[in-house]
Amino acid sequence: MITVRFPDGAERQFSPGTTGLDIAKGISPSLAKRTVAMAQDGVLADLADPVRDGAKLEFISREDPRALELIRHDCAHVLAEAVQSLFPGTQVTIGPVIDNGFYYDFFRNEPFTPEDFESIEKKMREIVARDAAFTKEVWSRAQAISHFEKAGEAFKVELVETIPADQDLKIYKQGDWLDLCRGPHMTSTGKIGTAFKLMKVAGAYWRGDSTKPMLSRIYGTAFARQEELDAYIKQLEEAERRDHRRLGREMNLFHFQEEGPGTVFWHPKGWTLFQSLINYMRRRQEKAGYIEVNTPQVLDRALWETSGHWQTYRENMFLTKTEDDRTFALKPMNCPGHVQIFKNGLKSYRDLPLKIAEFGIVHRYEPSGALHGIMRVRAFTQDDAHIFCTEEQIMDEAMKINDLIMSIYEDFGFSDVVVKLSTRPEKRVGGDDVWDKAEAALMRVLERLSEKGIRTGVNPGEGAFYGPKLEYTLRDAIGREWQCGTTQVDFNLPSRFGAFYIGPTSDKVTPVMIHRAMFGSLERFTGILIEHYAGHLPLWLSPLQIVVCTITSEADDYAMQILAEARKRGLRIEADLRNEKINYKVREHSLSKIPVQLAIGKREIEERRVSVRRLGSQQQTSMSLDEALDTLAAEAVAPDMKRN
Repeated sequence: MITVRFPDGAERQFSPGTTGLDIAKGISPSLAKRTVAMAQDGVLADLADPVRDGAKLEFISREDPRALELIRHDCAHVLAEAVQSLFPGTQVTIGPVIDNGFYYDFFRNEPFTPEDFESIEKKMREIVARDAAFTKEVWSRAQAISHFEKAGEAFKVELVETIPADQDLKIYKQGDWLDLCRGPHMTSTGKIGTAFKLMKVAGAYWRGDSTKPMLSRIYGTAFARQEELDAYIKQLEEAERRDHRRLGREMNLFHFQEEGPGTVFWHPKGWTLFQSLINYMRRRQEKAGYIEVNTPQVLDRALWETSGHWQTYRENMFLTKTEDDRTFALKPMNCPGHVQIFKNGLKSYRDLPLKIAEFGIVHRYEPSGALHGIMRVRAFTQDDAHIFCTEEQIMDEAMKINDLIMSIYEDFGFSDVVVKLSTRPEKRVGGDDVWDKAEAALMRVLERLSEKGIRTGVNPGEGAFYGPKLEYTLRDAIGREWQCGTTQVDFNLPSRFGAFYIGPTSDKVTPVMIHRAMFGSLERFTGILIEHYAGHLPLWLSPLQIVVCTITSEADDYAMQILAEARKRGLRIEADLRNEKINYKVREHSLSKIPVQLAIGKREIEERRVSVRRLGSQQQTSMSLDEALDTLAAEAVAPDMKRN
């Protein structure tokens, strides 16, 4: 007999080989009917699988959040069947679940187009309506290769040949159609429902290798309910309206060009916004006890070998070789340079924690297809800092970083933040004992954050190659999540570089190095802000805060007086003296997302007043010049400076 544990703590015994479906039916027919899969010890599995002895068993309904991945996985299989039914001779390759949906790669002589989606979706609905059961079989390699060769599925043959010999080769069937797949799946195609939609088509090389065949990739999404799909489509439409690339052009902030792929050409207004972020962060860091430094852009290969970047990160680094045969790299990270500053001069335990910060420009190679405006670039600026401390100081410093990060995000309008611990990756430096110690330290911090009411979680295997990290993910105005800040505990790099401080007993002690970023990439955070606010930046952040629009040329001198008075108050202001109608000026500056427009004509000159129009409002308010400028100057003070 086998023992099975249930979520309520109850235990029951069953015959060996009993499946999850058998147990569900034994509890009640209605449970079996609404269950689409099961979880054994938290891992999703086919409901038809045998239950392991001692396993904790959970039944997964279609409404369970964990079922969403299965809905999308099953939908990818239905997409593949629909395509092969409508377009005979098309070969299928792989079809994984991804964030917000799934895709499937196909090989055919003529690529798919969005015009094909209507017929494919119709066929998918027919397959879902047939409600064919998903059944699993384990085949031998010879059997699988023979089947796929006869079917003309060369890509599937290649996949079969790459599966390790110690792994089962699983075939999932849905009626007469089958696919090679790890699983798991729900009980039948009907459980997918009809809340799915094909989104776009793109080209993709087989296995990401440009020397291999080009495939046609169809992206789709699926949800448990139609209203969830509708909400997602609406979010995408809103995201398109907020796209920072379009807004960046309209606001005249930046541009890109082919001569510098993945690097930003900042325009004056964009650079003003960028520097506002740096100035804000510089003030917050100085108040928190950080000292600012600057380290070289180009460093010798030997340093990167010592740090471990050469062995684990070289494919992401820009390299150059000089005439004297020395190899250098543009720095992808600031941390090795900060260790060199720590090592320069003798340090005592009394100097710790030592907090070194830098607005360091780093370069990382990103494939051209991955570049995305200022969100994903090859050269970017980090608000990077490294805290050299003792092991006993880790908790205190990590909590100080957390409080600072949370306060900063609040200042920029982000209040919904989740913190996740990313643990050791497969590719890493340092022994397991060191990683155990670092992960335990951050787990204690995570538990403390959870006690404070902060949402937390774990990302297994997603840590940096030199240490685990806490990742801060914020939610924007339309519900999207962006990972920005990090806190990383590193026992490895200081040791690899031979860094030490003099301890209380005059012995040499290796410091702990806490890597810390809050915005992360300033370019990316700028893009997030633009999209979060849909270009309607708060007055204190807006690169151009006010524009004075003259209604008549007689107001030109008054406009210049207003500029002088406003600039005395620290406001960023310009005048539009063009011989254009006021409505034309208003539309143009509204498109550029200028927060405040001051309209002036004969009456305003006589009364020393201005007509104030706020971005997004059709109303104008008449105010005295001094009252208007004083009000705007008070509003334009940065949040941290208001608190001081």
